[in-house]
Formats: sequence, C-alpha cells, structure tokens
Amino acid sequence: MDGFIEDFFKGRDTGLVIDWTQMPTYNTIMAIAAGAGLIFMFMLGRALIKDTDFRAEGWALTAGVLGFILTTTGLHMTLVWPFAMYFPFDNIVFGETSLGLGVLLLAAALFLWKRGDQIVNAEDRAAEAAAIAKPLGIFIVGLGLALFGIALAGLLFQLFAAPADEPISGIVADFPAIEATFMSLLFALIGLGAVLFPAALRGFSSQRPLSGAAKLVGWLWLITGIIFLLFGAMNFYTHIGLIVNTMQ
Repeated sequence: MDGFIEDFFKGRDTGLVIDWTQMPTYNTIMAIAAGAGLIFMFMLGRALIKDTDFRAEGWALTAGVLGFILTTTGLHMTLVWPFAMYFPFDNIVFGETSLGLGVLLLAAALFLWKRGDQIVNAEDRAAEAAAIAKPLGIFIVGLGLALFGIALAGLLFQLFAAPADEPISGIVADFPAIEATFMSLLFALIGLGAVLFPAALRGFSSQRPLSGAAKLVGWLWLITGIIFLLFGAMNFYTHIGLIVNTMQ
C-alpha cells in the first residue's frame, strides 16, 4: 500500500532521462481544448434545438478560443515534430487531429460571427445549420476514419503507455495494454461520431424529433469530450511530475 501511494504522488524512479529542451510538450492544453471542443459541439446542437434566445456571438467566441488553441498548437506539432526524439508518433496522433478540429472550430467561429443571423432568423435553426455544415461532412468523415486508424495502431503497437516515471499514469507502466486500450477506445468513439456526422445532419431539426444518428453522435462527443477534458486537466499534474522525475 505504501508503494502504491508513493507511485501515485511521485511516480516511480526508473532512471529515465529526457532532454526537455529538445522536446517541448503542450498536449496538456490541447487535450483540454479538444475535450471542450467536443462538448461545445454537443452544447451548440442542443442550443440550436432548444434555446429560445440563441446568441450566435457567444458561440462564435467559444469556437474561436478553442479553435485558436488547437490550430496553433496542432500546426506547430504537425510541421515541427517536437516529439520526434522520444515519442514521434505523438506528433501525428495529437498534432494532426488537433489541427483538423481546430480549423473546423475556427470556420464555425467565423461563420457564427459574420453570418449568425442567418441561423438565428431561420424557421428551423437546426436544419439551417445542418444544411450549411453538410459539405464539411467530407472532411469530418475523413478525420473519423483517421481516428479509427489511430485507435488500431494504438492497440497493435501499444502506443499510449506512460513511462513509469509519470505519476498516476505510470502506475500501470508495466501493463501497457491498459492505457493503450483506454486511449484507443476513446479515439475510436470520437471517430465513430465523426463518421456518423453526415447521417446525424440529415436528422437534425428543431421541428422534428431527432434521429437516432443525431442523438448517438451528440452523446458520443459529449462523453468523450468530458473524458478528454478531465484527462487533460489531470495531465497538468502528471506531466509536471514526469518532467521533475526525468530532468537532466
């Protein structure tokens, strides 16, 4: 029991040394923003259907903040590959997916800020938003398929196991399949929502009952978004602990 508590708060000292000057890491804030972005999509859909006083500007600001964080960090990770020395696959897994989500959120922010009245004044706001978003379904489905690929790679190559020196997550470092399965399932569920996105749009209306696909996509993104946000918040502690335990 004492060993478990020590691992929980300090991590396990395995002698791992990382040159952090060569590996800037910021997937902590990316995870929070990605989780918040998924939750945002659920809340926006619900607001379009139920809110009698829909304020497009507020939703535009939220999408803009999250989109800026994800686009800038995702673009840097995609082009520069800061994790190339130790965890090169993370540049693809986190960088490219964050870039895709970030640009989508920035596009939503721009439209809601400039043309939000088009949705506000529509007889069926949800259907109007669905019609506008329909062409984006091509890219969103592509991202969903990419997330399936990441999930499969995570399972087969056990990519997501934390080092033993990382607090909390490092407790299961000797069992890499645990975290690999957890993260891969998370990516797969988000990807399923993305692949079903065009079908969800067809059943998205404020004047008719929601289709099963629309409900499923909403709940998939809400649940995975909450998990990603909480996981990212926890990683502010665990990543700081990893840095302290592995500094040269």
